[in-house]
Amino acid sequence: MSETNYLDGNAAAGSLSELFAVDLTSAIAQCNGCGRTSVFAEAHVFVDAPGMVARCPGCDSVLLRVVTRPNDTYLDLRGLTYLRVPNS
Repeated sequence: MSETNYLDGNAAAGSLSELFAVDLTSAIAQCNGCGRTSVFAEAHVFVDAPGMVARCPGCDSVLLRVVTRPNDTYLDLRGLTYLRVPNS
């Protein structure tokens, strides 16, 4: 992956807000590939694919994918061991 064509995890806020009632950019995520734990805002987000892809900033593994179609949205979280959301 080129280091110049990604956005930070904040770029995913809009798409994820349609699926979750909380702001996930401040959530703690653990990569299933390397075990790195960090706030989701540090993820590398790619929006030039079909849908949105978030990758681990440590090992470049795919953390999540969101693909929106006219009638539904696909959410793939298999790259995350967990996603810890702070209580308000």
